Parts: sequence; C-alpha cells; structure tokens
Amino acid sequence: MKKDARYSCYPFMREKASTVDFEIRTDSLTTHLGVALAAVKKEDVQVVAEDLLLMLPMAYHVNGSVRGKLAVTEEDLSWLSERYDFYVRHVKEEIQSFVLPQGTEAAAALHLCRSEAKKSYRTLHKVSEEREVPAILFDYLGLLANVCFVMAVFMNQQAGIAEIPFISKSYPMKKKKENNNEKSI
Repeated sequence: MKKDARYSCYPFMREKASTVDFEIRTDSLTTHLGVALAAVKKEDVQVVAEDLLLMLPMAYHVNGSVRGKLAVTEEDLSWLSERYDFYVRHVKEEIQSFVLPQGTEAAAALHLCRSEAKKSYRTLHKVSEEREVPAILFDYLGLLANVCFVMAVFMNQQAGIAEIPFISKSYPMKKKKENNNEKSI
C-alpha cells in the first residue's frame, strides 16, 4: 500500500545525516524572513522591504545548496555585503555596543532572523563535519546574520526608538578612548 503524502511533511525527515537538520533550519530562517517582511511592510520602510524580498529566495537557495547544486554566487555575496555597508552607514553610532533585541515589531522579527541565520550557520558546521560544504555558504549565512542585525537597528532608527545597550555581568567589556575620555563599548 502506497503511503499517503499527507503524512509526510518532508521526504528526508528520517535521515541520519545533518543535511536534513540544515534544510529544516534554513526553512525556518526563510519563514522568519517572510514574517519580518510582513512586519516591515506594516511599518512602511520601503528599502528594507525591497531588500527582504531579494533575501527571501536566497535563503531557500542556501537551503538547497548542500544536497543539490550550489545556488549561491559571489555576486549574491557581494550584493549582501553592499547592503550591509548601506545599513552600517546609517546606524554606525547605534551599533558601537552590544544591544538588546527590542524595538518595533519589524526590528524584533529581524532579530529573530539574525538568530535563525546563526543557528543555520551552526547546523551547516555540523554538516561540514560529515561532508564537504562550499565555504561561500558559511560566508553568506554569517553575513546574513549581520545584515539582519543592522536592518533591525535601522528599523528602530526609522521609528525613533533608541537602542538599549546590554552590559554583560559575565564578560568584561573593552574600553574605547574617545577624545581623552574613556567610554565603555
């Protein structure tokens, strides 16, 4: 008797290899990017919405690039790097210290995307212990996490919401000299 497809949410679920874990994690990343896009559209910040529309399919391209053909190019990485530079130019003052993941709904959603990108990177590392993984995928996921972070800060900036610095009780913070006055970062 043929198994009814309605009971299978993903054909590789019972694999032992970490590849399926990576694919599920990057599916979650893509879904979170979609949620972030919906929130950004509600807050009407067009530049971020346009960038997320391009990042959404790229997350699925990352997803399929381990089991299938590599679908992430140097041009894709270069574009994402340019977007990082764009947002950093706007938020460089706000990102001088570690900040709490808070603010507008869109900023919070983008912080979730940042976290999902990091989880995807970590899962990709597990895959790399089992099989060869193209280095560009690590670069893309690491950069994607950072782009989501600066986008989140940008969304707060657009809404006039201040970032809240996080001061760790666990790790000493380096001090930065500024105009002969010491400033904690």
